[in-house]
Amino acid sequence: ADELADAGADRRTTVVVTSARQLGESTVERLRRDAGGARIVVVDPNPELLQLLGRSGSDGAADTDGPIAADCAPFDGLAIAVDDATRMPVDDGTACFDATLVTSDDVVLLGAPQLLTNDQVLRADNAAVALRLLGQQDRVVWYVASYDDLVGDDGVDFWSLVPDWTGPGIALLALGVLALIGWRGRRLGPLATEPLPVVVKAIETTRSRGRLYRRAGDRTHAAEILRAATRDRVRTRLRLGPIVDEAALVRDVARHVDRPEAEVADLLGTFGRRPGTDRDLINLAAALAALEEEVRRS
Repeated sequence: ADELADAGADRRTTVVVTSARQLGESTVERLRRDAGGARIVVVDPNPELLQLLGRSGSDGAADTDGPIAADCAPFDGLAIAVDDATRMPVDDGTACFDATLVTSDDVVLLGAPQLLTNDQVLRADNAAVALRLLGQQDRVVWYVASYDDLVGDDGVDFWSLVPDWTGPGIALLALGVLALIGWRGRRLGPLATEPLPVVVKAIETTRSRGRLYRRAGDRTHAAEILRAATRDRVRTRLRLGPIVDEAALVRDVARHVDRPEAEVADLLGTFGRRPGTDRDLINLAAALAALEEEVRRS
């Protein structure tokens, strides 16, 4: 702001204000005072700045799908092309390019700032419009507004310091939370009672499985199940872990119970003696139980 005062702007000067969203009440007053009657071009003003300038709010986004014709005498026959533009309040001013450029007395509101940027100045008649907009006076002074120019009691609220998408983003997030609450909190009707599953004692399932094996006459399969269950319990008792192979298990068991490895292998091994009768199967079960008891005591 001090540099603008030192520039000595007068009626033969055009003052171009960029970063206009960083203007506050005090800097707007200093801008009017230091401009000295110069023509002021405000680039991309936000609603708060429009209010400080005594203008009404913006009229929303302009249609930028194609070139925007001037439809006003100062820029007759020209058209601009930009990606985004905002329609400025006309009030008692002169509107051009679908109200994206409004002139009122010595203040020009430009809602299509991209026509001044390097990447879009060559589109359509952007360069010609920029020259005609900024070249009407003898001098051009660029004023880059900054928050550093504001005073302590300036009327800058929190929302003037956050991006424009913050408000819509918070609203969208609130709607999402409400939708989630509605989805998770919905009721599908009254609670329905359901009978608990039937509790069956373990001994009953064991006996039922034994009767199935007996009816099928598959003593070999029954013997392997008895051996596998005994191997698991003995392995756990000796803390050998599940990855110990059968040969190592037989050696450890034989050492703990002080029996020959061949005898232990015949009881625990996968290729042990197969029972030929029900009596042989009963004897095998008793022998496995006795071996397991010896391991427990050792």
